[in-house]
Amino acid sequence: MATDYYTVLGVGRDASQDQIKKAFRRLARELHPDVNPDPKTQERFKEINAAYEVLSDPQKKQVYDLGGDPLSQAGGGGGGAGGFGAGFGNFSDIMDAFFGASAQRGPRSRTRRGQDAMIRLDIELDEAAFGTTKEIQVDTAIVCTTCTGEGAAPGTSAQTCDMCRGRGEVSQVTRSFLGQVMTSRPCPQCQGFGTVVPTPCPECAGDGRIRSRRTLTVKIPAGVDNGTRIQLAGEGEVGPGGGPAGDLYVEIHEQAHPVFQRRGDDLHCTVTIPMTAAALGTKCPLETLDGVEEIDVRPGTQSGQSIPLHQRGVTHLRGNGRGDLIVHVEVQTPSKLDPEQEELLRRLAKLRGEERPTGQFQPGQQGLFSRLKDAFNGR
Repeated sequence: MATDYYTVLGVGRDASQDQIKKAFRRLARELHPDVNPDPKTQERFKEINAAYEVLSDPQKKQVYDLGGDPLSQAGGGGGGAGGFGAGFGNFSDIMDAFFGASAQRGPRSRTRRGQDAMIRLDIELDEAAFGTTKEIQVDTAIVCTTCTGEGAAPGTSAQTCDMCRGRGEVSQVTRSFLGQVMTSRPCPQCQGFGTVVPTPCPECAGDGRIRSRRTLTVKIPAGVDNGTRIQLAGEGEVGPGGGPAGDLYVEIHEQAHPVFQRRGDDLHCTVTIPMTAAALGTKCPLETLDGVEEIDVRPGTQSGQSIPLHQRGVTHLRGNGRGDLIVHVEVQTPSKLDPEQEELLRRLAKLRGEERPTGQFQPGQQGLFSRLKDAFNGR
């Protein structure tokens, strides 16, 4: 033979099939016409392809090693430097050289995993604080009860596609300046499944699944917050062909409370008391999440002060204990007084020496007159 295929690929005569394939991939990446359009390189590329066509086929390799012409023995093909040989049966190996691995061959399965689903669940503040159990209605895909996911009408079954003969793909040979190129694509008749369903199930139209409403019980842990998602494995959509179901996610939405505002695991509320109660002190009943409790407002409490009730907030989702309940005090000044009330307040102001108070300004809280005075003095 004029051409030594082992020398062309740069391997020894005792090279294994794996070594031959690695050598071919390395050279194909260097010499492919799309990478190097030089005419000499194209001829070299044809040579390595012809060499690989022979050495990668055990029968052709045996004929070649015995001194015969494997291409003529195989019924022609590339001829000599051969182009791509008969039908370019090793096209996938060139694709491997560029993309690392060939695409998965053979028919694809009709059974696939279903999609995940998500629903919104509204709960009250006390349910989020202490946890609860809820029943929810879920409208998802389930396995068809008529065909049990097969997709075929009762008494029938899927049949092998007569176009691709069950391979799921069809091949087409085209000619190029490099020789014959074989390309594969999904079978248009069976869409790549390798089988066809002549009589689809009338219930699911061959999909293997139907829509149905189910009732599920969801356990809400104590301490969940707005936007928390609870995963229910395998409770989502059943896949095509009766495939395994995806997961169902329940997203928590906490409804606004008329009294308490939640900040993390702490609760906040505001209690409004008259100025007399703030001055003298009082006790105010408050309906908490744990029942009615008395808030002790000490004498002299100022507006804006807060009273903490420890361990009266929301349960910690991760860890032990609870947050606090913070009661903010707002002192209310009367806007209207009758003559008797006004007289009593004037007497109180006189007793306290507060008939004409000058006011006390804190740094950064000066009045208009003080700011103007500072401006004229150049401060």
